[in-house]
Amino acid sequence: MPPETRYAKSGDLHIAYQVVGEGPFDLVYVPGWVSNIELIWEQPKSRRFLERLASFSRLILFDKRGTGMSDRVPVDRLPTLEQRMDDVRAVLTAAGSQDAALLGHSEGGSMAALFAATYPERTRALVLVGVFAKRIRSDDYPWAPTFEERMKSIESIEQQWASGIDLTYYAPSEEPALVEWHANYLRRSVSPGGAAAILRMNSQIDTRAVLPTIQVPTLVIHKTHDQDVTVDEGRWIADQIPTARFVELPGDEHILWAGDQEAMLGEIEEFLTGARALREANRVLSTVLFTDIVDATTRASELGDRRWHELIENHHSRVRQQLAHFKGQEMDTAGDGFFATFDGPARAIRAACTIRDSVKELGIELRAGLHTGECELMDGKFGGIAVHTGARVSSAASPGEVLVSSTVRDLVAGSGIQFKDRGEHELKGVGSWRLYSVLDA
Repeated sequence: MPPETRYAKSGDLHIAYQVVGEGPFDLVYVPGWVSNIELIWEQPKSRRFLERLASFSRLILFDKRGTGMSDRVPVDRLPTLEQRMDDVRAVLTAAGSQDAALLGHSEGGSMAALFAATYPERTRALVLVGVFAKRIRSDDYPWAPTFEERMKSIESIEQQWASGIDLTYYAPSEEPALVEWHANYLRRSVSPGGAAAILRMNSQIDTRAVLPTIQVPTLVIHKTHDQDVTVDEGRWIADQIPTARFVELPGDEHILWAGDQEAMLGEIEEFLTGARALREANRVLSTVLFTDIVDATTRASELGDRRWHELIENHHSRVRQQLAHFKGQEMDTAGDGFFATFDGPARAIRAACTIRDSVKELGIELRAGLHTGECELMDGKFGGIAVHTGARVSSAASPGEVLVSSTVRDLVAGSGIQFKDRGEHELKGVGSWRLYSVLDA
């Protein structure tokens, strides 16, 4: 679930913002062209990027006026950089932040640079990723597109907005699914007229005179083959800022969270904290299954230690037999319960139903819960929010029930597995989820 969205008042407008994490310093993410602080949490890669930033800072997100969850503005009266800078101040005040590091991406970098130069007392550091100083080519700024090229591009984007804009140019090597999601994310965050108007406004940006006045510690990061803003442009910008360090990273992605995140996040973390955290965990998409015996304590008391031990041994044997058959991996066995993972949700559902039916022959009633999500794999053990969610789903199951999250239900569409909607459930520590009971697997 996304963090709580709050609102800061900037003049007559409401600016949407979120605060995530409890780190020792504040970090404000200043997005590029268009953003939506609620939709951004839907995509695993963008969510992972933000969660990583929030792991070492108190991260503050916001939508610039005219986009996302913030108030709309007339397309003929779009804000200047100065007005958008006022929005940053309003958000910082509302969030109780006295000073913060700024992370500006693409067009957001222009505003972040202007803020850092204007309010050095409120800016502890500046990070610029894939930024430009000017958006129209001139003799003394040869990296930007010509005016004609820029206007033609804007017109094309406005015309294609409803049918789906092609963003492959912004991340040629990224998986098509992420690029398609990002295009949909933009469409859901601003109107076609608003999107085009913002691009026209961005075309007037020229922060070249601002760059030499920046005095706060600055990191400029650029991908080698970024096709939207060239690496030579990024290198020139870093040369203009007296305090800047330039880092060139391999890749062709302009979208902030596309491509290899760890290299960029490591540079940002080390620059802002002085150290780069050791990250040994791998992340994998997996379906987690939790089972436990209903009224186990009562049954154990009724049977006595010896007979209960024999029953548990038979239970474990049958569970492991079905895990092997359905290619599940046993991760942990705690008393009467099992925690297993599967590489496919349909197989996991069928395993859960077969396990439930098999142990019923022993006079045992099971409850089971399943969830699919990104898990952290460290030293052979699975962890992360997906694991906690699976455990909470299991706890919500009734005796004899196999209960799954909406994610699992959606992923097995077309498999023939039938479900009954069990409605929204508030799961402790992991938010509200719609759950489904398996009727026929």
